[in-house]
Amino acid sequence: MALGLMVYPEPPFTVLQIDGDLEMSSVPGFRQAIVDSIDDGDTNLVVDLSGTDFIDSTGLGALIGGLKRARSAGGSLDVVCAQPRLRELFKLTDLDKVFSLHKSLAEHVAHMAEVSQ
Repeated sequence: MALGLMVYPEPPFTVLQIDGDLEMSSVPGFRQAIVDSIDDGDTNLVVDLSGTDFIDSTGLGALIGGLKRARSAGGSLDVVCAQPRLRELFKLTDLDKVFSLHKSLAEHVAHMAEVSQ
């Protein structure tokens, strides 16, 4: 399945909204979107997995790589993930301790507003 990827500003973040599975064949486009965003100066990223049903180890690796790249540029990479199955994947791999996970983009924005006060 081809990866649908929309990148748009949601100040002070840039959202990478994924529609499709984040797996071996779709990861290169996702990685490039992260690189392009950071190269454009957008270092605070939110990956919205609302339209994603499946993530393989390559996809998880791409998320980790994106987080490292964002942090090395002085930014962050947070994840919007409402699907219980995917949230369980993050929990089983202990990545729920690495990523800031939110159930919706609105929840993420509210959380960030609280933190910045």
